[in-house]
Amino acid sequence: MSESTQSRPVEARLAATPQPAPDDAERNRQNNRMLVVMLGAVFMALLDSTIVNVATPTIRTDLGTTGSALQLIVSSYTIAYATLLVTGARLGARNGFRAMFLFGLVTFTAASLACGLAPNAATLIGARVVQGVGAAMMMPQIYSMIQLRFEGAARGRALSLYAAVIGLGVVVGQVAGGFLVSADLFGAGWRPVFLINVPVGVVLVIAGLRLLPQGKPPKPKGLDLPGLVTLTAALLLLVVPLVMGHEQDWPLWMKISLVASVPAFVLFALVERAVARRGGAPLVPARVLKTPGLVSGASANFFAMAGYAGFLFAFSQYMQSGLGESATRTGLTFAPLAIGVATGSLTWQKVPERFHRAMIATACVVAALGYLGIGFDMRSGGHGGIALPALQLVVGIGMGYITSPLLTVALAQVKPADAADASGVMTTTAQVAQVLGVATYGSVYLSSADGGAADSSAHAVFVTAVLVTVGALVSALAALKLPRRQHD
Repeated sequence: MSESTQSRPVEARLAATPQPAPDDAERNRQNNRMLVVMLGAVFMALLDSTIVNVATPTIRTDLGTTGSALQLIVSSYTIAYATLLVTGARLGARNGFRAMFLFGLVTFTAASLACGLAPNAATLIGARVVQGVGAAMMMPQIYSMIQLRFEGAARGRALSLYAAVIGLGVVVGQVAGGFLVSADLFGAGWRPVFLINVPVGVVLVIAGLRLLPQGKPPKPKGLDLPGLVTLTAALLLLVVPLVMGHEQDWPLWMKISLVASVPAFVLFALVERAVARRGGAPLVPARVLKTPGLVSGASANFFAMAGYAGFLFAFSQYMQSGLGESATRTGLTFAPLAIGVATGSLTWQKVPERFHRAMIATACVVAALGYLGIGFDMRSGGHGGIALPALQLVVGIGMGYITSPLLTVALAQVKPADAADASGVMTTTAQVAQVLGVATYGSVYLSSADGGAADSSAHAVFVTAVLVTVGALVSALAALKLPRRQHD
């Protein structure tokens, strides 16, 4: 591919008059190298969302933090990440996906260094917020670049790998955190949990500068400041109490915040309609939401991811608080689940396209049966029987056959010009689903666990598993609303 072609914006090249086709093999190699960089960043960002949970006892001892400060150390990343994802997607469409991805990656890496060197809790909380901002600027660009650079089966494979990395990152974070804290490298205690991101991030930045496509959209969209302000406010009103509510025993202001989030989202919708009437560029254009498969796919993914995150949280609490297991042992317990997610994510494309809608709905039911089976297996207490690994594998395979194809189906008919906005909708939906899942299912578990006693904890796992099962079945119903066939 010539230098002049490389220097043109990705979106402009896709829409331009047909040019002599580049060598397909070389293009595939370029795309695959680009994908490795992006998936490395995905893995690092998701790892950081869970790895810190394991380090909290050591952080509290070393920095002498209060319980509230410790909760902010954990949650500030998630709050910043979840509330700025749509903004990150729009900034990518405005300034170029490559530029915003690299900006987010550099910001995340620098903030990780600041976290690892933080002398006190206040500094660590501030650095965690910046980490979340970096992740929010980086992650939506990955959806967009996959949509723009990959076509047909190659796009499906890329999204499958993306979903597999998401599933693995959440689980590996718990294992890696346990190992790093236990190893106490160079007497640094909890600090390597953050510092490990620095060399990885530097390598990814260098590789990204060389391998990611150049350019930015030829006609940048407006930033839609009214939409940005109202959406950020609405998400903060929703996410902050959900993340911190249980630890703070749900004070009145949090309850008011949750209730206020409803009219705030209504206000956001009204603002977006007004921006569209004035001929502006709304943050979430109505035409994007009308794309066949997007809303139904996002809805199905919402219930699936909420249950998955809530189950991981509840089961981790049961293993550590109810049974007294170490964080490392708890993380290793989830290995069959991770294997199942990876297996499903990488094999679902063997199913003919005409069966994809039925496949996703069936996978939701399979995951539901796995959750329910685990609930019954845990009901009598203890570590469960020999069925537990098999049941976790069932859940994992079900999730692999849900998340990857849902991404493909939901984004299949999105126009290249709307890739950024669609990616913002999907990433925000998935992230808020995980926050909501941990908050709701986690609260059910913690309120039923009676302080961590083994018997009550086993009952709490059972109750939570039943509710997660119901959520998975709701996901199956939403999946049945997907289009029958998708065309790339």
